[in-house]
Amino acid sequence: MANPPPTPPVFRDPWAKREAWRKHPVFSRRAMFSNLFPGFGVAVVAFTTYVIVDNMFLSAKPESHH
Repeated sequence: MANPPPTPPVFRDPWAKREAWRKHPVFSRRAMFSNLFPGFGVAVVAFTTYVIVDNMFLSAKPESHH
């Protein structure tokens, strides 16, 4: 039977606690991009609602051709 390879020595990082904030979910790429344009989703919904209401209700008058 073959012997397993020796395990490498375990080194402890003395700065691990200081660097832990970098791996927090708040600083992930997805969180950064979702907070890039705050309020963009609300603005898209409001503008879409405005365009639909304007096209359906406010421009119901017949157009005159010259």
